[in-house]
Amino acid sequence: MADRARSRTWEPKERPAPTTPGYDLRVRTGDQDLAVFEEQRPRIFGLAYRMLGSATEAEDITQEVFLRWFGADRGALVSPPAWLTRVTTNLCLNQLSAARTRRERYVGPWLPEPVLTGDDVPGPPETAERRESVSMAVLVVLERLTPPERAAFVLREAFGHPHREIAEIIGVSEAASRQLHRRARARLAEERGRFGADADQHRRVVERFLTAATEGDVRGLEELLAEDVVSWSDGGGRTTAARRPVVGRESVLRYVLGLAGHRDAALLHTRFAEVNGQLGVLLLRGDDLVAVLSPDTDGQRITTLRVVVNPEKLRFVASQLA
Repeated sequence: MADRARSRTWEPKERPAPTTPGYDLRVRTGDQDLAVFEEQRPRIFGLAYRMLGSATEAEDITQEVFLRWFGADRGALVSPPAWLTRVTTNLCLNQLSAARTRRERYVGPWLPEPVLTGDDVPGPPETAERRESVSMAVLVVLERLTPPERAAFVLREAFGHPHREIAEIIGVSEAASRQLHRRARARLAEERGRFGADADQHRRVVERFLTAATEGDVRGLEELLAEDVVSWSDGGGRTTAARRPVVGRESVLRYVLGLAGHRDAALLHTRFAEVNGQLGVLLLRGDDLVAVLSPDTDGQRITTLRVVVNPEKLRFVASQLA
């Protein structure tokens, strides 16, 4: 089923959409049409971001959905939110098929494009499970799934759609939707032990790590790095970055000390920020953002360090700061 799903071209279907409580069936025109779309815009962006791992691409998808919304026969729609969700999902599925080829040619490790969260989490932040679905760790694992598996997981875990609706949205049977979701959850479960710690514990570890790194505290860093820690750097070939993951405490220690001791390090200042749902670090030169650090911890040590320095992937966070 998944192989067949990957090979098909995903286009929104014009069959009746699943109903969503709270929306009437009246024809919406003019300002009402715009108001309906704007109400759904954060949800559309949040869905697209989770599906694609790129805020820039999610913005493009949101704009395309906007154009399709105003080109549709809106009076015939049973549920505008459901129609918008289906169109967004199918556009993302098309995009993922093309993105996979581009990412195979990507220079060095590919990491999701970071976003600042907090009060502006992309998508519904009501539960810890939904909030986790925007984390860098989860987005990295989602990248390994097939597009249909990714869609089933995001629609179910982040947005709470029942499998009946997911099946209609991605064009499979309800049983197939359950199977796609089950496979996706199994892949996530393999990694879940590495994902998260209590927010306060995570903050303490990240703050201590940053202090030790800036002070060149070798012993402090040794205590804060897990034995099997891995550091990933995404420069996309556009700036200096490690083109392979740095693995193990000693190797990551040398790597971090090398970065901290670089001649340009004195020109940088740091700022804590919530990045993809947990505390991260922004590196700035003046007002210019030059890197986003997203550490994972187990509550005591750094288990994974993700560093995004590709200027193209920093634009969205830079716009949020501005």
